[in-house]
Amino acid sequence: MQISQLIKLLPKAELHLHIEGTLEPELMFELAQRNNIQLPYANIEEVRKSYEFHDLQSFLDVYYLGASVLIKKQDFFDLTYAYLEKANEDGIKHVEIFFDPQTHTQRGVSFEDIITGIVEALNKAKDEFAISSFLIMSFLRHLSEEDAFEVLEQAKPFYNNIKAIGLDSAEIGNPPEKFKNVFKKAIDLGFLTVAHAGEEGPAENIRNSLDLLNVKRIDHGVNCVTDESLLQELIKQKTPLTVCPLSNVKLKVFKHMSEHNIRDLYLKGVCVTINSDDPSYFGGYLADNYIECQKHLNFSFLELVQIAKNSFQASFLTEEEKEIRCKEIDKFCQNLADMYGI
Repeated sequence: MQISQLIKLLPKAELHLHIEGTLEPELMFELAQRNNIQLPYANIEEVRKSYEFHDLQSFLDVYYLGASVLIKKQDFFDLTYAYLEKANEDGIKHVEIFFDPQTHTQRGVSFEDIITGIVEALNKAKDEFAISSFLIMSFLRHLSEEDAFEVLEQAKPFYNNIKAIGLDSAEIGNPPEKFKNVFKKAIDLGFLTVAHAGEEGPAENIRNSLDLLNVKRIDHGVNCVTDESLLQELIKQKTPLTVCPLSNVKLKVFKHMSEHNIRDLYLKGVCVTINSDDPSYFGGYLADNYIECQKHLNFSFLELVQIAKNSFQASFLTEEEKEIRCKEIDKFCQNLADMYGI
């Protein structure tokens, strides 16, 4: 059996996935037609040609344009369920999904329609595929903290559906400290917290996300290598990084996958996980990211097994659930050993 096939079958979790970033061009056109939205593309090929980005902002411009076709509850259900079907094919057993309500409510879309469409798809996937899930509501950092407080209030009837609060969008010029007060409020309400930091921004953003926003893990975090004391702190505290290799290459954080630092971080003892970020736009879902890391960075299969275990250990599952999932990986590996002598 080829290693790519083994990687797909390997039980794993995905912790850094923007549901709006799973919108494939085919579904984009279908929803645009359904909702009478005029896209600036003549066909699917033109959409894919627009996926050439030179930085995070150039991606976000296309990302928000794509999101404009999401209007109704059914749209969010269809979007989420389409991703979960792919997740099932990729061996994903648990997913923690980001959603950006401000991307939609600013266009007049109902918060209720957004979250109930997503949750219904998650529940269906739990029944059909046995994929467990949590929702992470992200604030858009290019907007104000006042806007973030407003969306936190809008979410009030649905707090039971939300596990954590996140922070995403353009990192440059929007440091973590801008959202210190709203994160404190979210923590007081009982939410866990995460934040995008150290992707395009400096290592200082990682440190301030930890110190000022009290986050439980860092999304991206690859620039931690520029601050040795921070790097050692991440190792000592076992702070997880939800790294997105194909995304980093697509956005020119690294010129080529062979230059990515995820394996160096892994070998230094950082709790790294592999994720897909916005897979429709960045050329690959979760298994594709694992496969490309193995191909270009010489990860052994056993090292990828450990990263899969990291993905469960870094999740917001209970300790008992984490242990169960890691034992599933051990059983999977034992079965491979028995069948193929791996």
